[in-house]
Amino acid sequence: MKDLLALTIRVFNDVLPNNADVHFLYSQTPDNEQSVIEAALNAKRFRYTNTWLIMKTKAMSGYEGFEVFRKSLVNAGIPNNCIEGAISEDDILHTLIESMAAISFCKAKGYQSLLISAAPFQQVRAFMTAVTAALRIYPTLKIYSLAGKAYDWNEEVIHSQGKTVGSRADLIYGEIDRIGIYGDKGDLLKVPDVLAYLDRR
Repeated sequence: MKDLLALTIRVFNDVLPNNADVHFLYSQTPDNEQSVIEAALNAKRFRYTNTWLIMKTKAMSGYEGFEVFRKSLVNAGIPNNCIEGAISEDDILHTLIESMAAISFCKAKGYQSLLISAAPFQQVRAFMTAVTAALRIYPTLKIYSLAGKAYDWNEEVIHSQGKTVGSRADLIYGEIDRIGIYGDKGDLLKVPDVLAYLDRR
C-alpha cells in the first residue's frame, strides 16, 4: 500500500519534459472526455508537446470515435494538423489495447518521449499500463504523466467501455482492484516495478 501511495503521488506530480514528442489521450466516454481535453490544452499552454495522439477507430466501447473526438479537440483549440491517430484492429477498446497501440505508434515513428493523460480516477492504472506496454515492445521510450482535469467526484458517470456506472469517487476503487487483479495475472507490472521505471527514466 505504501508503494501504491508513493506511485500515485509521483504520477500526479510528474516532472514533465519541455517538449515531449507526442501526447496520448486515452479514450473516454462523453461523461469524462472533457477531462482529457483539458489536459491537452494544458500541454499546449505550457508547451509540453505540440503533437497529440488519439485512437483512430470507429465509435466503440463508450468512445465516440476518432472523428468525433478529433473535432472536439479542434473546437477546444488543438490544431487539426497536430492530431494523429493510433490504429487498433481489435473490436473493443480497453486500457491495455490503447497502450499497446500508442506505444507501437511511437516505435514506428521513432518518438522518444510520450506524455499520457486519462481521467484522474484512471490515471495511475493508465500510466502503469503504458509503462507495461513500453517495456514489452519499446523499452527506451520515456513516458510521462499528466492527469486529466478533475470534475465533481460525486457525479455519477459512465466509464469502462461504456458499461460501468458510478460516481467518479467510486470508480477509484475499481481501478485499485484492477491494479491488483491485472498485476496478479501478469498483464500489468507490479507497483514497485513501475517505481523502478520512474527512477531509471
